[in-house]
Amino acid sequence: MGRVFLVGAGPGDPELLTRKAARILEQADVVLFDSLVSAEVLQLASPAAELVDVGKRAGFKLLTQDEINSLLVAYAGRYETVVRLKGGDPMLFGRAAEEIEALRRANIPFEVVPGITAASGAAAAAGFSLTDRRTASQVLFTTFSRGASVKSLGWREVTADTTLAIYMPGVDYAEVAARLVDAGLDPEIPCAVVSHATQPEQRICWTNIAALFDEQKLPAPAVVIVGKVATQAVREIGERTVFGQFSESDNLSIPVRSWVKN
Repeated sequence: MGRVFLVGAGPGDPELLTRKAARILEQADVVLFDSLVSAEVLQLASPAAELVDVGKRAGFKLLTQDEINSLLVAYAGRYETVVRLKGGDPMLFGRAAEEIEALRRANIPFEVVPGITAASGAAAAAGFSLTDRRTASQVLFTTFSRGASVKSLGWREVTADTTLAIYMPGVDYAEVAARLVDAGLDPEIPCAVVSHATQPEQRICWTNIAALFDEQKLPAPAVVIVGKVATQAVREIGERTVFGQFSESDNLSIPVRSWVKN
């Protein structure tokens, strides 16, 4: 009986993998990977490892979750080191709970190796903190659902000092903006849309909820971060502070503006 490792591949940059994750990939006999795992991270796997694509693309699933669970159990019966490689962190929107349950039912030993989640990678790439003791005391990690009930998403309970990290925002940001406004959020609250965070093709759009209605969709995977911290202004002020260019006369209320950079 082998051992299954649920490994977080992070947002894409292979240098952001933990040392443990890189070591296990080098030792893997088989790697079952999702579509969000970057090619650069996959290159760290052992050349002798069998690579199995179990990802989902544009709503099309190569395998069902039950089939993936069965594969994990089957491979653990044949190989010593089985890696289930997931984008970001396996324990956050990674359906790890279902795979863990299947492994426990089959009495297969497993271990979880955490990774950097997409929101953390996006905020780091954009140059702002998800929390700030002055403006943001809590973070809500959520996904966008097109169900009828906004309340089911928990957005109505979001306060003015909450940073909202929205995973998988879909193809129409106007729907996301409408839900945010309907949940009672101020349309002037800043937003940052980060696509392919930490990767060479990374793009960032600085905007706010009101302007989000008309923003063009950035390539998936993308994360929408909503809150007072998600502004270019904070980033610019931080840069000037680091390089000794900040003065008390600087105006901290820099208007939010929308732009995209590579």
